[in-house]
Amino acid sequence: MLKLIQQKGAGAVAYFLKIKSSKLQWHIRSKPVCGSTEIELSKWLNQKPLNKNYPRAFLAERQSYGRGQYGRTWNSLKGGVWVSVAIPLRENPQSTELFGLAISVALAKKLHQNCVPAKIKWPNDLLVQNRKLAGFLPRLIIRGSNLKFVRIGIGLNVLNQVPKSGISLRQILGRKNLSKELWTAEVLIVLEEVLSLLKDQEKLCKQASELLWSNQYKEKSTGCIWKIEGFNENGSLRLRRGSQSKSLSRWE
Repeated sequence: MLKLIQQKGAGAVAYFLKIKSSKLQWHIRSKPVCGSTEIELSKWLNQKPLNKNYPRAFLAERQSYGRGQYGRTWNSLKGGVWVSVAIPLRENPQSTELFGLAISVALAKKLHQNCVPAKIKWPNDLLVQNRKLAGFLPRLIIRGSNLKFVRIGIGLNVLNQVPKSGISLRQILGRKNLSKELWTAEVLIVLEEVLSLLKDQEKLCKQASELLWSNQYKEKSTGCIWKIEGFNENGSLRLRRGSQSKSLSRWE
């Protein structure tokens, strides 16, 4: 057993998924270094289309060209969880906003269970002590009018070095013996739990509101501060400023 735990990459993640009683049969690939796990996952899906019963995960020790919101790129250093996932869905989550909200809530709850007081910075970051611990990018893959599957890219700082605006689990928990592979498995199990959260949209939106990092939203184009009143059932952010009100969708 010790030998298995000391393994790296896909084999170790598969081992931890098994002992954590994962409900899905994951197909996992890994590389020590790649440009982007998103690109590698796309290649895999092009070579072999996704089977409706088997989600996929592509992970890397390090990325040199990771992709984020608005097409931003960054270096993902060794020691973090860098994974891109494709999950077949039988039910339509209705909107990318709602699906992203479910990821935020499920991951925050998992971190809370491990004594990590994460908060949601809408739309796609988790913060601890006002510093970024994790980020994700969800996409619904639709062909015609049919939802084929969902894709999620997730990054979680575990043992890796982080900038001043970031924070890692090592810093939060004060431990050096954390397993990146175990936390990769935890992230995949979180994505399994997302599917059940989507069944009760009202409850999901309430939980997300309670986990928000701030009750204010600063509009980048104008610098105006809006009060966050909560979420609509489609996952969009509900805002108010004086007599003005509006809803904000980020993933459209």
